[in-house]
Amino acid sequence: MPNILAKIFGDQNEKEVKRLQKTVEAIEAFEPQIKALSDGELRAKTDEFKQRLKQGETLDDILPEAFAVVREASVRTLGMRHFPVQLLGGIVLHQGRIAEMKTGEGKTLVATLPAYLNALTGEGVHIVTVNDYLARRDREWMGKIYEFLGLKVGLIQHDMDSAARQEAYAADITYGTNNEFGFDYLRDNMVIYKENMVQRGLNYAIVDEVDSILIDEARTPLIISGAGQKSTELYYKADKFALRLAKDIDYEVDEKAKTISLTEEGSRKAERFFNVDNITDMENTELLHNIIQAIKAHVLMRRDVDYVVKDNEVIIVDEFTGRLMFGRRYSDGLHQAIEAKEGVRVQRESRTLATITFQNYFRMYKKLAGMTGTAKTEEEEFQSIYGLDVVVIPTNMPMIRKDYPDVIYRTEEAKFKAVTEEIAQRHAKGQPVLVGTISIEKSEKLSRMLEQRGIPHQVLNAKYHEKEAEIIAKAGQPGAVTIATNMAGRGTDIVLGEGIAQKGGLHVMGTERHESRRIDNQLRGRSGRQGDPGSSRFYLSLEDDLLRLFGSDRIMNLVDALGMDDDTPIENNMLTKQIEAAQKRVEAKNFDIRKQLLEYDNVLNVQREVIYKQRRQVLEGENLKDSILDMIKSLVEEAVKLYTSNSPHPEEWDIEGLAEHLGHLFLPAGALTISQEDKENLTREEFTERLVDMAYELYDKREKEIGEETMRELERVVMLKVVDQKWMDHLDDMDRLRDGIGLRAYGQRDPLVEYKIEGYDMFQEMIHSIQEDTVTLLYHVKVEKPPEREQVAKPALASHGGEGSKPQTVKRAGKKIGRNDPCPCGSGKKYKECCGRIA
Repeated sequence: MPNILAKIFGDQNEKEVKRLQKTVEAIEAFEPQIKALSDGELRAKTDEFKQRLKQGETLDDILPEAFAVVREASVRTLGMRHFPVQLLGGIVLHQGRIAEMKTGEGKTLVATLPAYLNALTGEGVHIVTVNDYLARRDREWMGKIYEFLGLKVGLIQHDMDSAARQEAYAADITYGTNNEFGFDYLRDNMVIYKENMVQRGLNYAIVDEVDSILIDEARTPLIISGAGQKSTELYYKADKFALRLAKDIDYEVDEKAKTISLTEEGSRKAERFFNVDNITDMENTELLHNIIQAIKAHVLMRRDVDYVVKDNEVIIVDEFTGRLMFGRRYSDGLHQAIEAKEGVRVQRESRTLATITFQNYFRMYKKLAGMTGTAKTEEEEFQSIYGLDVVVIPTNMPMIRKDYPDVIYRTEEAKFKAVTEEIAQRHAKGQPVLVGTISIEKSEKLSRMLEQRGIPHQVLNAKYHEKEAEIIAKAGQPGAVTIATNMAGRGTDIVLGEGIAQKGGLHVMGTERHESRRIDNQLRGRSGRQGDPGSSRFYLSLEDDLLRLFGSDRIMNLVDALGMDDDTPIENNMLTKQIEAAQKRVEAKNFDIRKQLLEYDNVLNVQREVIYKQRRQVLEGENLKDSILDMIKSLVEEAVKLYTSNSPHPEEWDIEGLAEHLGHLFLPAGALTISQEDKENLTREEFTERLVDMAYELYDKREKEIGEETMRELERVVMLKVVDQKWMDHLDDMDRLRDGIGLRAYGQRDPLVEYKIEGYDMFQEMIHSIQEDTVTLLYHVKVEKPPEREQVAKPALASHGGEGSKPQTVKRAGKKIGRNDPCPCGSGKKYKECCGRIA
């Protein structure tokens, strides 16, 4: 049906491209006059454009000429002239949209057009890449164009200090990674002096590999952590208990949803082992959570697939890129559970000091744009979460790559034999081959098989970005065989060696279909760049996770109907369509998961904006006295309501209780009295006003005692300290609320609605608590020297995911147990064979 409608009404994307073509023609028309300018005259165009903007012209008004200027500057500095389709991509990016451009179409160069144009406003442009290496490469490479035109270019790298970051952000155009930009935002909202902030506002961002950053990496939040206090003992004990359990007897596994649940038998065993009456009681929530995570670590988390153990550390493997995520940790105690399973030192859980999702970070930019080779399949998500639509940009040269139908085998063993055979044949004739695997484990298996055949090859396991880029760039040389874990080396073009075009170009082989079609398309897209010949094929087996877990009965029925033994492949277009249908189902499910995560984070995001706005007011040096007086008035009004029970009769008021309460806040002892005349004539409103006036007088008196200037800084010092402390406590409380809110579904209540309601109530309580503590301190704190600001939130780690603090030594109380002594847990085994295994 969609194809029929497209024929009748025309393709919407095609119409959009045609509409934008008029602007491309306008840019092209400027080329002769821009080419005639000297270097100095070309550079002077930047000042001219800035002046025209001040005089009322818009960026859209000057776009055609500005783009023509960048194009000419690129020719003079890099010897690269933007193709018309690259101009088209630049227009789309300037409009705050996503440009889908095939691999090799020069996205890095495309970004220079809108980056230069938008930098002319002086508000800054951020160009976001997936790793430090690409950020550095692109800044050095494309920076020549901007600097030639008189603009300053900055670079953010992981190991830079605050002064260097400030300088980089002050530049007209700043390159960096999504993690660094996000963490700098969080850190800026933890500083205690404005001078320590590094960013200067979020104006315009161009996100390279936008699907990777805004979708794949957006599933886990950015978290800045401090050291936690929780003991690690429970992880060891939970791991020991998990080893005693049997699948389907003590617990049940849902591989699709990746969840674990204890059976009644498992619950009884847990109650006996941990000596509790009822494992499902609210007081045992944390214990049950640790047990589930321990089982999950053993059953669902696979070594050399989900993580590796290196130098006695558990390091996550990114499922989309195959990269080792150094410094990143699974959240929610799962990382600690894996550490206990693997017998390495368990690091303490951390305390969250600041957190934000990529979705909510990038939505703060005034204008957001992105580019990638694969975005159209995720347009619904880009549109609903970021308000971004996708424009598919035509290729500069026609695409001639041949994509063969999938080949499916009954077993994984047969599939890998066939993959090895095809590699051997193509290698023998000198054709380069790029093989994509979905895990380190699978890439090492294939590597061993190729070694047995004597076929030289490179394995890309994405440990070092620079080495990755170097290896992937050479993957198009004669006879090269490169195994890449998913999309390692992404962002680097594969250029074909001499004579490779005559051999059929680069052949790409996928050894398994990914849950997302987009990831498969990324792998395919490494071949056939800029009109090069090339080919691709995916090899599958019925034992692959996608088909085993998500394949419909129709696939299995189709396979049975076609008939196949282990070594006989099936190549069938109908089968390929069924597999894509399975992928669509998984994509829809994953989209729902990400959307739900965002809905929960939106609750916290509203609260975060309130707190960060309050902090910024303090840092900007605003006079807080009026805000403090409002707090005092609010607290007095609430107290009067509480202790007068809304009664108009003074004899019914609890004056003693009110005096004690206000005494904690500001009231001196014995200051609150009510005469007989008051009892007969005083209204509650007059009484409230009298108390507020008394509080204001006392505040003014304190201000005179310590001096106005000192009082203003004391207000800032106290406010920062109280807000930061309460906000950290609130983040912990919201974490706990989130952990347990799912249980509300059993009572036929929507967990998200409950989370919103309770989260709002908790936030209001926190605000009240901030007001109380702030006012109390301001009236009572001793000021013997000028007040100094104190950093309450002291970061230990900043990572994408959830992470623990530095390793802590596990100390056990009591007599030391010998390795050959009976284990005190009662298992009957020697200590070295039981709990001593993980000591």
